[in-house]
Amino acid sequence: MDSLLSQWQPRLLALATAGLGDDSAHDINHLQRVWRNAAVLLQDHAQADALTVMAACYLHDLVNLPKNHPERHLASRQAAALACRQLAELDFPAEKLAGVAHAIETHSFSANLPPHTIEARIVQDADRIDALGAVGLARLFYTAARMDSALAHGADPLAQHRELDDKAYALDHIVTKLDKLPGKMQTAAGRALAEQRLAVLTDFRAAFADEWGMSA
Repeated sequence: MDSLLSQWQPRLLALATAGLGDDSAHDINHLQRVWRNAAVLLQDHAQADALTVMAACYLHDLVNLPKNHPERHLASRQAAALACRQLAELDFPAEKLAGVAHAIETHSFSANLPPHTIEARIVQDADRIDALGAVGLARLFYTAARMDSALAHGADPLAQHRELDDKAYALDHIVTKLDKLPGKMQTAAGRALAEQRLAVLTDFRAAFADEWGMSA
């Protein structure tokens, strides 16, 4: 890590920690994992500005509304505005603020805003990678419990004879959203990592249905 990143990382960590709520799926460990994912992706994109990426990774959840909140789709734009205000107070390089804001605004699946910079593409991929794999699976069921969702449909967990409903059934979320993430990745390295981690969820879903007693 270069000296500029080392200088800013504790400051960004302090900002992020001060703004965290009680959502363990979006806690400081999530932010650290997103930055680690981004650091891997940065290795393939030397032209990307690493400080912009780091700042967006740590501050992308400054405003974190529940997934069932009516203004969820606005949270990333609110987070971007708040991040820029707080960074400006710390004399963060002014020429990088717009890039940080764009990366935060476009990271969100709910906002459905396309990333137009390599930094924003990296941040979006890094955040979505954390929704997959073993950690992503744990985050899925943790969030489902907070939303009072059931684990799965009692008679048809794989939704072979019903419509998928991931608000009602946690297991459905693997198919309604998560298995589509690799195809939406913005970088080649992000896509490769996403495909590896999706395999964990696919295997889990099959094993879950088998143990539930309703395998295909």
